[in-house]
Amino acid sequence: MAEAAWPLPYWIAHRGAGKLAPENTLAAFRVGAGHGYRAFECDVKLSADGVPFLLHDATLERTSALGGLAGERSWSELSRVDAGSWHSPAYAGEPIPSFEAIAAFVRRNGHALDIEIKPTPGQELATGRTLGLEVMRLWEGAQTLPLFTSFRPDALQGALETAPQVPRGLLLDTLWEGWERAAATLGCAAVITNHKLMSAELAGRLHGQGRRALVYTVNDRDLAARMAGCGVDGIVTDAVDLFDPTAGAAAPTTR
Repeated sequence: MAEAAWPLPYWIAHRGAGKLAPENTLAAFRVGAGHGYRAFECDVKLSADGVPFLLHDATLERTSALGGLAGERSWSELSRVDAGSWHSPAYAGEPIPSFEAIAAFVRRNGHALDIEIKPTPGQELATGRTLGLEVMRLWEGAQTLPLFTSFRPDALQGALETAPQVPRGLLLDTLWEGWERAAATLGCAAVITNHKLMSAELAGRLHGQGRRALVYTVNDRDLAARMAGCGVDGIVTDAVDLFDPTAGAAAPTTR
């Protein structure tokens, strides 16, 4: 099977628009696009009835007036949740989007997508498998596919089983024992680390393995310059109003 083309540019907007709009909503994607971003990261999990939707946390408390595990609610319930009021009054009533709605937005606008598989605990393999099937359906006929990423190797394994054509990236918050073996076993095209872990030595090691080196979440100019000096291939940022996404690893925006 031919290796999938690398889908992402250098700058990737975290959760749509970082902190400028309610994270993981269509509103956030529109704000990020308004700042010139053409690649977005989002978090996806499954509802109780198996519908993929966007949410970072396992529970609903932080970004809505509801509580409890989001994955224990049906999509009918989740689709009516106000996911905007917590951020600011301007976004009151902004709904949790389905993954299908986000896919339609990015495909129609020619954007790239970094899909973090963020399963409800215990649903890692099933979430990866379902998202693999959904990406193959929603990107049918596309020349460029999105990227799957996850901190959970078993979630990436699920995606590998149902969508082997879609490139994968292992997310790391620590350099745990066996991470390089896991990245190799899963055929990962990239490793995306907390910026605190990245160094020129680690980037070089990843490049020597044929993998790309990316970092999250970089929100100031000096740190972005240090990461560029390490030789990273991409940066995930909340500061979509600080960096010029058309400049690659060059200068930040003057907005």
